[in-house]
Parts: sequence; C-alpha cells; structure tokens
Amino acid sequence: MRKLLWSTVLAVTMITLSILPVSAGPKQEHGPTGGSKALENPGAAAKGYHESKHTASESNGSNSTKSETPLLTFPVISDIHVQWWYDTSQMKFMNALNDLYSINPNPDTMVINGDLGDGMPADYAKLTELLNTNPHPKKMFYTMGNHEYYKAWHDADGWWNSDTFPNGETEQDSINRFLQFAGEKKVYYDQFVKGYHFIFLGSEYYRQSDWNNLEDAYLSEEQLNWLKETLKKGAEDGKPIFVFLHQPIPYTVSGTSFCCTNNRAVIQHEELKSILSGYPQVIFFSGHTHWELKLPLTLVHDKFTMVNSSSVVQPWTDDGNGGEMLAGPDDSEGLYVEVYKDKVKIKGRDFYRKQWVPEAQFTVPVNK
Repeated sequence: MRKLLWSTVLAVTMITLSILPVSAGPKQEHGPTGGSKALENPGAAAKGYHESKHTASESNGSNSTKSETPLLTFPVISDIHVQWWYDTSQMKFMNALNDLYSINPNPDTMVINGDLGDGMPADYAKLTELLNTNPHPKKMFYTMGNHEYYKAWHDADGWWNSDTFPNGETEQDSINRFLQFAGEKKVYYDQFVKGYHFIFLGSEYYRQSDWNNLEDAYLSEEQLNWLKETLKKGAEDGKPIFVFLHQPIPYTVSGTSFCCTNNRAVIQHEELKSILSGYPQVIFFSGHTHWELKLPLTLVHDKFTMVNSSSVVQPWTDDGNGGEMLAGPDDSEGLYVEVYKDKVKIKGRDFYRKQWVPEAQFTVPVNK
C-alpha cells in the first residue's frame, strides 16, 4: 500500500496531492517508488524529557522562560518544497517566515533541513526571491534532501518524465546546484554559532549511482569519518551538539516505523547511529517523513536525542491502521529552539494557526 501511495503522491512531487491540480504545474506522470517494510521498534520514548505545556495564545517563544534569557535561538524547518509553479508552497513558506519573525525578529540562525524544492534552477530562483522579500535571519543553513536530486525526473522541456530518467542529469549536477545556492563546498559541513556546534550532513549519491539507493541518504565513508572527527571539536564542554540530516534514522521518530518508505531512510543508518551514540549531548534533527508534531514520537531519546520537524508545505499523520495519510491541507509546521545553560527547549509551531503545538513542547536537559 505504501509503495502505491508513494508513487501516486510523487506524481505531483509527493506534496501536492489534493491541494493543487497537476495541470497547474509541470506534467508529472509517475514519481519514483522505493522502500520496504519497517521494523516495529521505534526506540525508547523520551524518558526524562518532559513536555512544557503552553497556551495557544502564547506569542513570543523567546519569553517563555521569564527568569532567564536564552543563550541561543533558532528555528528548524524542513520539507518546504518551494517550486516555481506551486503557489501553495510559496505562500506556506512565506507564512512560516513571517510567523517565526513574530515570535522572535532576531534569532541567531535558521536551519532549513532539506527538500527545499525539486532541484530545478527555477525552484532555487523562486526560493531566493522569497528569501529576499521576507524576514529571516542573516545566517541561514541548508541541508540536501532527496528532492534536491529531482531534476533528474524532468526532461529537457521541464516535464516530469520518469521513462527517460535521469534526463541527462548527473548527481554532481544536482549537488553543484545545491552548493551554489547554500554557499557551501560540500553537502556536509559544520559551523559554530555563539559557541554551539552545528553539524550538517547530506546524501552524496542518488539513483544514478545505484537504483537501490531509492530516496535514502547515502553517507560515504569519507563523510562518516569526517563526522567522527568533527564531533570531537568542543565536545568536552558538554554543550549540546546540533546535528542535521534530512532523512531520519529508522525506527526512531514518528513516521519511521511502518511499511514501506522509511524502513531505511539512511543507507548507513547503523554506522550513523553508532557514531552519534557516543555523544549523549547530540540533538539530531530530521525531516523527510512530514509526520505532524502532535504525534507521540516527535522526540525520542536513545543514547542521544532525535527530533522530527514535520513539514512546512504539507504535514502527514498516522492513519490509525499502520500507515499514513495527509493531515489538513492548510497545515504547516516547524520547530523553534531555545538554548539555555542547563536545558534546550524545542517548541513545535503551527504556522497556519500561529500557535504552539501543545503536544510538542519539549525540554531536553543539558548535563555537563
């Protein structure tokens, strides 16, 4: 069922089903399929990580702790899927930026954790235009999602054409386009922001190299070795380390423990989880599943903390029968993070209703 749903949804770039007619944008016939059955082991629930309830009327996330000021603030959003022809994606992204601005006009940075668009030059141009005309932090970080490789599904005329995949597009072409937009040299990199370590990972290969890569992240041995060394930088001070990858580790956060798309999600997921498990202060953010924030496994803890960021363009949810379905067509979600000396607050935000998601208000203790 999930394979069929995946193919059907990706026929309109995975996210436009029941929102916008296909005729409103480039013709798309059949999207990529892939994935197989997940295991039933979602990992430890977030034991010791408590929810802080907030009312819907609370407007300023930076003032939620009256007695202290956060040392660092940043939103984390993902799966914005801004496409040049898709007005809904553009409006939802602009709405998210402006809602985040109303919460805090001066966050220290912002992370867009993959699936920026469909990898088309026109998508990057539209995203740049929206960023130039809407409020956002000066310092922005991006990761490469599977959709950044999707120009390979479009022919020379811009039509969706899976029969002629990869349509003259190489993986390196897609990577170069992303790197030019992001201003980075590789799909994995790190930065310190106000003394806090941010590490960004990204898939280096897609289906051109191996069809069995599917939509999963491929992390090379070079990238994994780089991660091992990079995690050591400043780790002795016990501060949180923020790690970002578009695809989640399977059998962890919501949307990763059912048939049939995210049974793997990261090809080298065992190696990645083993590396991160050596650093309990890691908070690992992922997107990809689109699963909404009110679900029980938005945040899980299994040697380190893992958090799902839902989707700006179209959240999905549990269908109650072991599968998934679209959430409301107007729904749009993301995270807002506050870092204090002794804790990190991760706050789910409903951009459509301009209120906090009460089930997704988490406090992660900082143990030094």
